[in-house]
Amino acid sequence: MKEELKALGEEAKKLIEKSSNIDEINNIRVEYLGKKGKLKNILRTLGKLSPEERKELGQLANRIKEELEDLLKEKTQFLKKKALEEELQKNRIDITLPSHWIETGSSHPVISTLIDISETFVAMGFSIAEGPEIEKEEYNFDMLNIPKDHPARDMQDTFFLNNGEILRTHTSPVQIRTMLKQKPPIAIIAPGRVYRKDADPTHSPMFHQIEGLLVDKDVTFRDLKGILKIFLESVFGKEIKIRFRPSYFPFTEPSAEVDIGCTVCGGSGCRVCKGTGWLEILGCGMVDPEVFKAVGIDPEEYTGFAFGLGIERIAMLRYRITDIRLLFTGDMRFNHQFKGIR
Repeated sequence: MKEELKALGEEAKKLIEKSSNIDEINNIRVEYLGKKGKLKNILRTLGKLSPEERKELGQLANRIKEELEDLLKEKTQFLKKKALEEELQKNRIDITLPSHWIETGSSHPVISTLIDISETFVAMGFSIAEGPEIEKEEYNFDMLNIPKDHPARDMQDTFFLNNGEILRTHTSPVQIRTMLKQKPPIAIIAPGRVYRKDADPTHSPMFHQIEGLLVDKDVTFRDLKGILKIFLESVFGKEIKIRFRPSYFPFTEPSAEVDIGCTVCGGSGCRVCKGTGWLEILGCGMVDPEVFKAVGIDPEEYTGFAFGLGIERIAMLRYRITDIRLLFTGDMRFNHQFKGIR
């Protein structure tokens, strides 16, 4: 039996030496050292021998087992290292080669316009305020002096939610929330997304607005005109023509619409301005006393003005974009046309 054990060990060693992959090593381990392996089968016959013979053969079997385990471990590590080197050589990357050219992105014209407008008003002392896009009708309509039967509340204009709230139709609710929390003096702009049921080449169901609010003692319409003149000249250049037209908004009195000279034809008349030479750019006015009363500000002590404008419209006029839907395509080729402008 001693010779049989030695022969078994030599046989396994030769197989380990000849093995060329991990699968062969695993098969040798099972065949010789497994629970039903050849070495175990020999050891099961030791019970028929004398105690002295069992001791001697048991020690020999354990020594052969340890030698085989060491050889299997050593050969496994060798084969794994060899396989890794072959894989690295096969998929070798030459780090000295020039890299692939990666196209860099560019700022979206709406974002560029939004940042420029915000920076202009911040430089004039306004702070930036934010509010939720899912809004209460109370803040979006009621406290802004918009009657229950006003067309703006119609289902064709406003997105109503199942819980009775709405998607805000303008960022004016941010002004209401600010006046409820903060007492005058107040000077804020409220940029953000707004939603209306409208979609065509010049309108989108989701677009961006910036609304402004200034409340203090002795604020006049002249202050409003001066602020808007500075803003429009910073966006369109000092040569831009500006005019104010009387208008109506439920939350301001008096109210006005502001036009600028057509940026496409220079005021001579074209399809964009419908031959008038003018383009409507924003709405504004003095805050209605009813709005002040709704938020707990004394209209006898304080006055203020508010204004609102669509960022997409400003961007389209600024960069002469004819279809608002181009702003929402996500096409990098479109964005790259405005790269480096800001």
